[in-house]
Amino acid sequence: MEEDNVFIEDESIVLEDTEESSVEDDKTNNIIPYIIGRYKRAEDYRQQDELRWLDAYRNYRGIYGPDVQFTEAEKSRVFIKVTKTKTLAAYQQLESIMFANNKFPLTVDPTELPEGVVADVNFDPNEPDQIKESDVDKEVTPYGFKGDGKEFPKGATSKTLGEMLGPLTDKLKDIDGLRSGTGLTPTAVTFSPAMVAAKKMQKKIQDQLEESNASKHLRNTAFEMALFGTGVMKGPFAVDKEYPHWDDEGNYKPRIKTMPMCDSVSIWNFYPDPDANNMDEAEYVIERHKMSRSQLRALKRRPFFRSNAIDLSLQYGESYTKEWWEQAMEDDAAEVATERFEVLEFWGFVDTEILEDYNVDIPKELKNADQLNVNVWVCNGQVLRLVMNPFNPQIIPYYAVPYEVNPYSFFGVGLAENMDDTQTLMNGFMRMAVDNAALSGNLLIEIDENNLVPGQDLSVYPGKVFRRQGGAPGQSIFGTSFPNVSNENMQMFDKARVLADESTGLPSFSHGQTGVSGVGRTASGISMLMSAANGSIRTVIKNVDDYLLGPIGKAFFSFNMQFDHDPEIKGDLEVKARGTSSLMANEVRSQRLMQFLQVVQNPALAPFAKMDYVIREIAESMDLDPDKVANSMSEAAIQAEILKKFQEANPPEQPQEGAEGAQGGVTPQGPAGGSQGAPQAPTGGTPAGGMNVGGAPTPGEQGFSGNTGPQ
Repeated sequence: MEEDNVFIEDESIVLEDTEESSVEDDKTNNIIPYIIGRYKRAEDYRQQDELRWLDAYRNYRGIYGPDVQFTEAEKSRVFIKVTKTKTLAAYQQLESIMFANNKFPLTVDPTELPEGVVADVNFDPNEPDQIKESDVDKEVTPYGFKGDGKEFPKGATSKTLGEMLGPLTDKLKDIDGLRSGTGLTPTAVTFSPAMVAAKKMQKKIQDQLEESNASKHLRNTAFEMALFGTGVMKGPFAVDKEYPHWDDEGNYKPRIKTMPMCDSVSIWNFYPDPDANNMDEAEYVIERHKMSRSQLRALKRRPFFRSNAIDLSLQYGESYTKEWWEQAMEDDAAEVATERFEVLEFWGFVDTEILEDYNVDIPKELKNADQLNVNVWVCNGQVLRLVMNPFNPQIIPYYAVPYEVNPYSFFGVGLAENMDDTQTLMNGFMRMAVDNAALSGNLLIEIDENNLVPGQDLSVYPGKVFRRQGGAPGQSIFGTSFPNVSNENMQMFDKARVLADESTGLPSFSHGQTGVSGVGRTASGISMLMSAANGSIRTVIKNVDDYLLGPIGKAFFSFNMQFDHDPEIKGDLEVKARGTSSLMANEVRSQRLMQFLQVVQNPALAPFAKMDYVIREIAESMDLDPDKVANSMSEAAIQAEILKKFQEANPPEQPQEGAEGAQGGVTPQGPAGGSQGAPQAPTGGTPAGGMNVGGAPTPGEQGFSGNTGPQ
């Protein structure tokens, strides 16, 4: 890779396209043996895992492998596909939990102590000038304690906070009485500028995930998790997406937009570092692609792919060779030539010395680096793409999530593997029951031909007549029946099925088995059983959060922070996976939020509640867009000002002295049954100008029924 073919853009170094396709890139092609060596090493390491996956696939499909040998006496070949039922049940549970809110389970929240942007600001519409000298001396700061070096200057307002308001700096500059911190008065309105940036970033990431069909890819990953024990996703990577568009004259002129995308990767095409137990420890990853000619040509439209190298690979012809497991998984054993190309995609760290040993020239800017993180695409001995890892911080953009963690292996354990033995037992007992039923349901007929007339047809059917020899003693036809032990075999089958429930942690009643007895006969009992059954799936969902959703969400966050120049999404934010929280239904979450809202209606507790956050969470729990149903900070300030002016223009009517019953309003009562601050009517009567019925007469007052003597 000569310096003339290397350029730097966005902190990434790429191999430029060659002008002549006939020129062999000797210095760049020397890296191909290194990649092929890594690929063969990873392929050899995972051979035992491929055997496990193949057994799981056969059990799912209901196919006997070559290791199952049948005797001549065994007539039944029945396969009871309980593995398929269990796998689909686990997959459906994962799908229903992760997509309970009809969107990708990711959220973006500010950190506990956001830096570079103020955590909370507040204003009181009833006290525009609320910053007083007495408030400045209070040890109340949004960071902790007075003297920690993080206090805002005295009298800090929207005019002096400057960039600390983050994306709301321009929008809040005209609000009177804006100050930092949480409002301390019952009528104060508190907002979080950091939360605004977080939710805007969350909305952008959700839009990008929706555009890339991330939900479909996540479902594919969840299915391979349940079946094989490991699911894999990759991303984000920049792709030009075509949006259909027609002009006014009917001409098709699609709109092209470059955006981050993600994709699911089949575990069969995923070759990780054999010395790693998870992606955090992996030094490299290789993905094997099976591409057609059109797919290979489409790589030209992606960034930094070398068109001439792709054309040269196409000229060499199809190079895809089926692996042994591909042939074993095919239903048709006939061998057919594959018209596809094998493309290897390499992501990983490579020592600078290794690249130099393979005669790859290192740019001057990176010669002092110990190792380089590169992405290389190889096909037919050609380097289709060679680029330094563009992500900052540098990551390998693959995410492998186990269904059940195997602490001493990269690949996890799936549900199909957990019930492999019980599936074998169920098949064996069912075949025995079928063969015994076929044997016991038919008679074995024994015929003594010495007692019969020769030359007769010996077939047996209803109404058959046999001619006997004259005077021959004894019975000539005997019927023998075998005992039916199918019930005993079916009892063993049921026992094996119970063991399958135990080994998978997925009871049969959770996927529709009827006839549940005992505690499951009542609604509360089945609810208890279902809650206990969710214990095992919670562990799986936690693995999805830790190994997949969290890392891929952070990768999209870093991508937007690095390549998106929108200032309103910048801030001290963190991505959180919400798969586990989806276990709690929206109705339950909404109910708890409403209960909390009722608690903070108390004026003494209201200043301690972040009402904007509560309102947004209630909207999300109701599957509503918080940006559309809840006011932003500036909108809330305008709304509060409108209400204030409306109250000033329409003050409440004061009760007038001498007004009668219906002309007044309801007046609060005093301790003696009269009104507070209103003219008093005769004792026991109605106050002037009010509709109040008055208090009950006390002993000794006029109208008290217990009085005696003259009034």
